[in-house]
Amino acid sequence: MAQTRELPNTTVSLQNMEAFRPVAENWQLTGDVYYDLKKAGKGKIEQGTGVLVNDPSDKNKDNLLTKMEHGDIELELDFMMDKGSNAGIYLQGRYEVQLFDSWGVQNPTSADCGGIYERWDESRPDGRKGFEGHAPAVNVSKAPGLWQHYKIVFRAPRFNGQGQKTENAVFVQVIHNGVTIHENVEVTGPTRAAAFQDEQPLGPLMIQGDHGAVAIRNISYKSFGTEPVTLTGLTLKAYEGEAKDLAALNNLTPVREMDIRALAHQGSGTKDQFGGRINGTIHIPTTGEYLFNLKLNWIPEDNNYPERPNGAGELTIGGKKVITIDGEHGDASAMVQLEAGEHPIELSYLKNFGYWYAQSNDFTLTVEGAGVARTALNTPLRAVDPVGAIMVLADTRPVMLRSFIEHNGAKRTHTISVGEPGKANYTVDLGTGDFLQFWRGNFMETTPMWHGRGESQLGVPMGSVIELAGKPSLAFLADGSAAWPDSNAAYNYLGYEVDKSGRPAFKYNLGKASVREEFEVSEEGRKLVHTLTVVPGQEQGEMWCRVAEGSEIKELPNGLYAINDKEYLIELPRRAKPVIRNTGQNRKELLLPVKAKNGSAEVAYNIVW
Repeated sequence: MAQTRELPNTTVSLQNMEAFRPVAENWQLTGDVYYDLKKAGKGKIEQGTGVLVNDPSDKNKDNLLTKMEHGDIELELDFMMDKGSNAGIYLQGRYEVQLFDSWGVQNPTSADCGGIYERWDESRPDGRKGFEGHAPAVNVSKAPGLWQHYKIVFRAPRFNGQGQKTENAVFVQVIHNGVTIHENVEVTGPTRAAAFQDEQPLGPLMIQGDHGAVAIRNISYKSFGTEPVTLTGLTLKAYEGEAKDLAALNNLTPVREMDIRALAHQGSGTKDQFGGRINGTIHIPTTGEYLFNLKLNWIPEDNNYPERPNGAGELTIGGKKVITIDGEHGDASAMVQLEAGEHPIELSYLKNFGYWYAQSNDFTLTVEGAGVARTALNTPLRAVDPVGAIMVLADTRPVMLRSFIEHNGAKRTHTISVGEPGKANYTVDLGTGDFLQFWRGNFMETTPMWHGRGESQLGVPMGSVIELAGKPSLAFLADGSAAWPDSNAAYNYLGYEVDKSGRPAFKYNLGKASVREEFEVSEEGRKLVHTLTVVPGQEQGEMWCRVAEGSEIKELPNGLYAINDKEYLIELPRRAKPVIRNTGQNRKELLLPVKAKNGSAEVAYNIVW
C-alpha cells in the first residue's frame, strides 16, 4: 500500500448521554448549533443528536465527565465557542487544555485557546498563585460559531508498586486546527479547577461546564497501556553487490555478520548496491491485532521511474510473510493477529541505487494496536541536522514569496503567497489566476526551497490552512445554469503592482475585460477582504464572481454564509444579491453577478475565519 495506514479511533457516541456520568440540565444533545459571531448568548439549536451543547445557568453549570477512564490517550474532537466563552478539556479530569474565544488574539497566554492552563496554589503570594501555565506556540483560533479541531496526545503519570508517582504527566503533542502548538510539555500536577486534586494512573475525560457556552462533536480516541512492543536480540547479515530481488541475496556471501541494537544498515560503507537481513525477537504485550508499517526511504513515493525499482523489502513474523515492498512504492502496511509473548522476526531489504532526490539509506518499522501507541521500533540515534527550519515571517509588514505550492494533492508551480502582520495569509496562482488557499498563523517555511538543492521547491504554510477548489474567481457564463469552468482559456496575466505598504494588486485580462484583484487584511487578521475591479469588454454572456464553493453553503441568522459545515464564513455587502446553486458534482456554489456601472464593476466580500 502506498499510503501509511492507521488504526481507527474509538468513537464516543453522541446519540445519547450513556457515555457520560449523570449531569445537570446545562448539557444536552442537538443536531446542530448556531453561535452569533458578534453577540454572545444568542445561540440557537436544532433538534437532533450528534452535537453536545453546554448552556450554563446560575442553577445548572456542572462539568461533564465520561464513564470511560483513560491513561495514555490520543484524543480528537471538534469544538465551537460562543462569543467571549470559556471552557476546557481536562485529561483524566485533572490536566486542562483551554477552550476559549481567542479569535484574533495576537499574543496568546495560557488562558487562551490551546493553552495548557496554569496550576494554582492559594498559599503562594498574590500575583504568584498561578504557575506553570503554557501558552500555545501560535494562536490559530477561529471565529465564534465555527468548528475547530483538537488532537491531543497525552502520557499519563507513572507510579511504582507502592503508588508513588515516578513520572509526571506529559502533553506529548497538542494540535489545534492542524497546527502543532505544544510538544512534550510536562505538568507537575493537576491544573486549576480540576475535578480531582490527587493524581492516579487512570481518570475520566472532563469537559468544563461552569464557565460558558460551548459545543462539542466527533469525540474519538485511542487508549493505550504502558507496556510497549519491543525488539531484542537483533543480528544483521550485510551484503554488497548487485541483486535484482531479495531472493538474489541467497547467492551472495555476507560481508559482515554482527549484533545490532537499531534498525539500520550498519554492516558496510557502501551507499548503493547493498542489502541486509535482520533477525530478532519481537515482544507482543497483549493478544490482538497489530498494524505494521515498513518504509524504505530510498524508494520515493513520487517515484518518477517506476519501471526501474531501486530496492525491495520484506517482513516476516513467526515465519509468516507480513509485508512485501516490490520497489514501485517504498511504504507498505499490514494488519496481523498476534498472541501475547515472543515471536521470531526477520526483516530483509535491498537497495540498488539512489535517486538524487531520495538518497537516504534509512528505513523504519512502526507498529500500533492492542493498546500500543504508534511506535517506531529501534530507531537509530542520529546526529542533529545542523540546518534548522528556514522560515519567512511577516511580523511588521506584508511579505511576498514566490514558490511551488502543494494544493489539493498537486504541485502548483507559478504561485505567490502573501503574509500579513495580522497572521492572515493567502496564495494565488499567477499562471491561472486561481485563488488557492488562506491560513491563519505564521507565514511560510522555505527549507524545501533554500536548503541544499531545494529538492521540492515547495513553500510550506506554517498555519491552519483552508484550501479552496482552485478554480477561477471570475467567468463569463452563457446563462445562470452553465457550469463553472475549471480554467479560463482567455486568462492573460499582466503582472502585479505593489503599494507603499508592500501589498500587491494583481492585474490580468479575461478576453477583452481587464481585472484588478486585491486582498487586504482587516480587524487585526480576523478578516481577509477580497476585491475584484473589472472593466468589461464586449464578451458574450454575463460575468459572475464565484465567492465560495463547498459541500454545504448555508445562510446564517446574522446574514453571513457558512461554508463547508461552518469551516469559514463569507460576509457580503449589505445590498448584494447572491445566488446559491447546486453543481453537477453535488456541491454548492455562492455566486455574485458582476454588473458594470459607469464603465466598471467592483465585487468585494470578506472571508471570516
